[in-house]
Amino acid sequence: MTACAAWADYGRRWRAAAGRVCTQYATQVSKAFTKDVDTDDADDELPETRVPAGAKNYMTPAGYARLRAELMHLIDEERPRVVETVAWAASNGDRSENGDYLYGKKRLREIDRRIRFLTKRLERAEVVDPSVHHGKDQVFFGATVTYARADGSEETVTILGIDEADSTRGQISWISPVAQALLKAREGDEVRLVTPAGVQTLEILEVRYPAPGAS
Repeated sequence: MTACAAWADYGRRWRAAAGRVCTQYATQVSKAFTKDVDTDDADDELPETRVPAGAKNYMTPAGYARLRAELMHLIDEERPRVVETVAWAASNGDRSENGDYLYGKKRLREIDRRIRFLTKRLERAEVVDPSVHHGKDQVFFGATVTYARADGSEETVTILGIDEADSTRGQISWISPVAQALLKAREGDEVRLVTPAGVQTLEILEVRYPAPGAS
């Protein structure tokens, strides 16, 4: 089985398992705190995290695993713990001035919002292993690219998924303007980056991918 086929099979099994978990989670919500926990039906996605209409939610295997681990932690550990605290606080009398109860309700809303967000993102995930491009000099999702500006300054970025890119670590989302300018280009190519200050020319110096099996 190829790496892509293996991840596709894993994704199918995960979606089936997630469906069972989330059904159980929804039942717990309706039974335990139908009256006490407010439901926030607002959009859980910030504008900068929205996947473009019609596009797939690309992410690396590591990014997918991190989001799934967070979701399972919230459902299996943190939410039950907060529910228990709220139930205990509710039994202590006047809820309007009960700090534990009020904070617990607020925290439950935050947890439920995050669970909804993670569930939707994982359901739409398209897992792509960057190592399949190891040794290539063309820029695809998951590439680490070093480029030079016209003034001679250089920068290195790694193109990752919307939910996993961390700018403080030199990682950019694949939908960012820089990534869009770099994608599909090759080492030695010059690409145009449109910015509010004008058009910049970027020269691609190096393209790298993780080796197969690298964490």
